[in-house]
Amino acid sequence: MKYKAEVYEKIMAGRIVAILRKIDVGKVKEIARALLEGGIYAMEVTMDTPGALEAIQTIKSDLGDRAAVGAGTVLDPETGRLALLSGAEFLVAPNLNVDVIRLGNRYGRLVIPGCATPSEIETAYEVGADIVKLFPAVDLGAGYIKNVKGPLGHITVMATGGVGIENADAFFAAGADILGVGGSLINKEAIARGDFQAITDYATELVAKGK
Repeated sequence: MKYKAEVYEKIMAGRIVAILRKIDVGKVKEIARALLEGGIYAMEVTMDTPGALEAIQTIKSDLGDRAAVGAGTVLDPETGRLALLSGAEFLVAPNLNVDVIRLGNRYGRLVIPGCATPSEIETAYEVGADIVKLFPAVDLGAGYIKNVKGPLGHITVMATGGVGIENADAFFAAGADILGVGGSLINKEAIARGDFQAITDYATELVAKGK
């Protein structure tokens, strides 16, 4: 539980989980440093990224305990175990797979499954999920999160899917505890031209929304 608490604290420190999907693994160190400089202390590398395990290892080796590094798009326990063996400190999924949650609990690792209904959210929590990802957030809407958080306010919710600076205020106001942000934050055009400051600037503005 101590290990889970430390990872949870890093996630809550910035209230943002950066989603690194299909990024250039050769630039992952610079991306991670830019995110950290912008006040984001939790980042996930999705498992559909070529070289995902290498990227997780690189970030962990470079940043150490300054940030929590997880694996995203973990659809099954087999994939989750590979990620954990490569140093992933938490697991994120777009769906609810109770076996992935059980895997995380077995090894003392935090798990964030994806859910879209109150029943899924409560099931995930009862099975042992530490945080529940409401996905796809932009389609469900901020109002949906507000309504769900009414009876389920004891569950930590992360809004993910189409989230960025333009709607972060609405999701936080509706009761989202954390935001999972991908494409708008991990700007591939900026990365391609080596403009990592653009990522830091966006991260800084995003984190300020949750203060």
